[in-house]
Amino acid sequence: MGPLELHEYARLDAVGLRELLRAGDVGAAEVEEVARRALVKAHAELNALAQPVFEEGLAHDPGGVFAGVPFVVKDSGPFARGVTFSLGSRAVRGAVAGGDHELMRRFRAAGLVALGQSTQPELGLSFATESRRYGPTRNPWDPARGAGGSSGGAAALVAAGAVPFAHGSDAGGSLRIPAACCGLVGLKPGRGRTPCGPLAGEVAFGQYVDFGLTRTVRDAAHLLDAVCAPAVGEKYQAPPPSRPYARELRADPGALRIALTTRPWSGVPVDPQVAEVTVSAGKVLEWIGHTVTEARPAIDAEALVEATALVFAASGGAVLAANRRIDRSLLEAVSRRVLAETEECTALDLFAGMEAQHRVTRSVGLFLEEYDLLVTPTLARLPAPHGTLDYDNPSHTVRSWIRRIDAYGPFTGAFNISGNPAISLPLGQSREGLPVGVQLVAAHGREDLLIRVAAQLEQAVPWADREPPVHVG
Repeated sequence: MGPLELHEYARLDAVGLRELLRAGDVGAAEVEEVARRALVKAHAELNALAQPVFEEGLAHDPGGVFAGVPFVVKDSGPFARGVTFSLGSRAVRGAVAGGDHELMRRFRAAGLVALGQSTQPELGLSFATESRRYGPTRNPWDPARGAGGSSGGAAALVAAGAVPFAHGSDAGGSLRIPAACCGLVGLKPGRGRTPCGPLAGEVAFGQYVDFGLTRTVRDAAHLLDAVCAPAVGEKYQAPPPSRPYARELRADPGALRIALTTRPWSGVPVDPQVAEVTVSAGKVLEWIGHTVTEARPAIDAEALVEATALVFAASGGAVLAANRRIDRSLLEAVSRRVLAETEECTALDLFAGMEAQHRVTRSVGLFLEEYDLLVTPTLARLPAPHGTLDYDNPSHTVRSWIRRIDAYGPFTGAFNISGNPAISLPLGQSREGLPVGVQLVAAHGREDLLIRVAAQLEQAVPWADREPPVHVG
């Protein structure tokens, strides 16, 4: 084959690109050169990189399963040894990761070539990637709208074809919500499936997970195979898979009992177009051979708020415990409030939050004994115009901000609290041509089931040919 063209590169998923590299049809240096051009071009349109493309790709194993495949990491450090990070904040400057996160070691061992760092909202505490430090990251489907958060920069770059997949993290929906906004696959592995060390034993009281954003289900499965082994000594240990997740792509899940709901626990309204796509997904699942029933777990909405507040307390505690002074005047308003409320937080407050977490976990666990999967919308509405979620609004308390973002993304956070694996799939589009995501949730340890059913849906309702207006190809 001739030189790799930008439009060819941009339409390949990671597995497809890996196959070209292994066959010798393209070389790793050629792929990297094209990827660098793609990242620069996408960033110029979308404002999705937190800093310029790295002068050199980060060190990686040339014999890894994804050797030579381009990648970006999120500005949520400390994550990659020697890489500066800001947490999306004007108040964090000159911070450099002194060592690798265990997951970064696995990315390197897989051969992934990290070429840049993606944007996120300040401290990762918003569903809109619109920090005062970097400005808004634009959605490739409509630049007047946001890419979601907190892994919004990663999602925008993957959707625009700049990289086939990218690192992201999720403490309340931060992989699934950008996936829904940008028309991607957003798999949140279950608690304990991917490592969180070595700098932390658990993050956000077990509600935070690191993984990635992809365009295809097969990329999600192969990436999970590359990084999913439990870390020695970590508090949470997911049961080991019985076989590689890639083998689940063609596995028959059998006839499943599936619950479907379009009603959020908080009672916030859902856009009729979003609900319609979710109901249509249920009809596709019935056509495949599953039994779909309208049902949902009995989750207390206030317990969701109180358990979610633990994420904010953990973020505030991490900032306050860092060995550097933070100029609070440079923080955005909700961040300042987070720090103030964290300083006022008592052990009894944390205990109440953890009890709320347990109430949610029990409700979800009992429900998924009766049903094999739960299907919901990922978001309550279409991707929001910039400024809809104003993180720099001083009128918010932590809990009022939680309720504000819940009005946008009310379906995701419950499953960070419960620790269940969940995936967002781009199963429809609005009349305006915007992506609509549908979320699938499984019982603990059942990422295999999510991948089997997601692969069925990808075949029944294919999305590979959809391309956003802003695309490097």
